[in-house]
Amino acid sequence: MRREHGFSLIELTLAMGLMLIVTAGVFSMLNPAQGAFSTQPEVADMQQRLRVATDTLYKDMVMAGGGAYQGQRSGSLLNYFAPVMPYRNGSTLDDPPGSFTCANAATLPCPANSTDTITLMYVPPTMSQTGLADKGPSLNSSEIGVNAEPGCPVADPLCGFKAGMTVMMYDDSGNVDTFTITNVQAGGQLHIQHNEEKLTYTGYDSQTTKIVQATNVVYYLNAATNQLMYYDGTRNGDVPVVDNVVGLSFEYYGDPQPPMIKNPTAVSTSWVTTYGPKPKAGIANCAFDGAVQPAPLLATLGAANSGLVKLTQAQLTDGDHWCPNAGSTNRYDADLLRIRKIGVTVRVQAALASLRGPASALFSRGGTSNSATRWVPDQEIRFQVTPRNLNLGR
Repeated sequence: MRREHGFSLIELTLAMGLMLIVTAGVFSMLNPAQGAFSTQPEVADMQQRLRVATDTLYKDMVMAGGGAYQGQRSGSLLNYFAPVMPYRNGSTLDDPPGSFTCANAATLPCPANSTDTITLMYVPPTMSQTGLADKGPSLNSSEIGVNAEPGCPVADPLCGFKAGMTVMMYDDSGNVDTFTITNVQAGGQLHIQHNEEKLTYTGYDSQTTKIVQATNVVYYLNAATNQLMYYDGTRNGDVPVVDNVVGLSFEYYGDPQPPMIKNPTAVSTSWVTTYGPKPKAGIANCAFDGAVQPAPLLATLGAANSGLVKLTQAQLTDGDHWCPNAGSTNRYDADLLRIRKIGVTVRVQAALASLRGPASALFSRGGTSNSATRWVPDQEIRFQVTPRNLNLGR
């Protein structure tokens, strides 16, 4: 008989089985590639959000403490008050004095001795830095005059101050207040509105007070919306900076030595300190006692050459020495004057829940993905900033 050409049923079955095995292998290789294709854009976006958060925080943190650079009472703000605070301090929704704020402790606990909120104060590049022409504002008057000192704009009796500008007023005693200029008068008068609920000090004197344009910013984490938030210290609202932030913490490192008088043989009106408000002979302040030769009140935390020490929550909130005094509504712990370096941790998550696995060490907030090939774990960055104006005396 002549052989018939074709395949038997057994041969066809085997061929189909082999084809299915090969096809399955091809698709198994394509699946990870498809997962990488969907995850890599999100990874790039997370890295971009970390970069924006880092750059935004750094530019204000590195300037913290920058003070006036012309006229009397120039130099770092650290010589007058604490320009870095581990809590919200501006005008609206302020935290109580002596706080160490971890606003989201119920849902995202802060690491030990760290906060998720920070206030930074400094003087930006400006010609508006001078002294008062007369006494400062009172409870009954918000009108003040300023001097047209050397360095002010030529033929400008207001020294460059303009309506809408945020200004800071501080003196040798550790008092500080921020205001918004609401109106200016051609004769050299400024109408100002205090940024706090009420004026905290009515004793600003023309001989001891500096008034400057100021930057007073707050950064914090809003866990409800997963956003890094920014607040400019005025009556304006808070604004988001970066989305899908699931972790933010600030740690503080400080000078182990208490403030000291650099020139103890000078007359008391010209003493220079390593940091903090200047003492007066026979009159104590928050950093020095009232002896004829004032001694520091703050504790020694380490040897002079031991480097910076990490400051704890207890040290920065115990209120054993309040500046400018215990009765001020705008008081702050004197140990905040020690801060020289700030450690920052920022953690971001994938925006899509479909790219996040179950809550774990990889994911602060779990998602819906059940395939490891489509997981985009949280990304975290840690860095430290040494504000140059807080270290001028070191």
